[in-house]
Amino acid sequence: MITVHHLNNSRSQRVLWLLEELGLPYEIRKYQRDAKTMLAPPELRAVHPLGKSPVITDGDATVAESGAIIEYLLDCYGEGRLRPAAGTPERLRFTYWLHFAEGSAMGPLLMKLVFNRILTAPMPFFAKPIAKGIARKVLGGFVDPNLKAQLDYMEAELGRNEWFAGAEFSAADIQMSFPLEAAAQRAGLDASRPKLAAFLKKIHARPAYQRALERGGPYDFARD
Repeated sequence: MITVHHLNNSRSQRVLWLLEELGLPYEIRKYQRDAKTMLAPPELRAVHPLGKSPVITDGDATVAESGAIIEYLLDCYGEGRLRPAAGTPERLRFTYWLHFAEGSAMGPLLMKLVFNRILTAPMPFFAKPIAKGIARKVLGGFVDPNLKAQLDYMEAELGRNEWFAGAEFSAADIQMSFPLEAAAQRAGLDASRPKLAAFLKKIHARPAYQRALERGGPYDFARD
């Protein structure tokens, strides 16, 4: 039996979604973030040394990292579903977006979260202007321009195809869901980018996505 070690409000939600799209049986072990630090609880280290989510166990196999989990599940149980055929242009796009989601998209989004928190974090009065000045400089000079460029790029790509890998929905779209949901919450993704906004509406309306929400519990990013 596949077990998803599921952390609330995390990337592991898209693993539940993939399993629902594939119609596979699975069980969930739920973990809650620390209310103060928002970090995963130490119990997850018993599953994987880094103590992060997502991670799945399947028999003797323990698999971490969203992209690796997606590839594992498709290799073992996909039966050709949710992944374009090998050797096609669509397969190349699929592989690109599967890696882009974490390799390129999430870095600036994480920096946006961290530096925005610095702007509002309590600190000694003498340190506040220095810390805020540094945060604003990094956001304005690096983070925000990178986010804009990435969102513009993704908007243009969805102008070429309905889905990220091509004309058909695939697991690359599942992988791309989290950075786009995060961008809608904290990086200015709105109706000004109609292709990306429509993408979020479409994935949130999928029955498998809704079933994953029911099983996974509260997920603050499921808003379009």
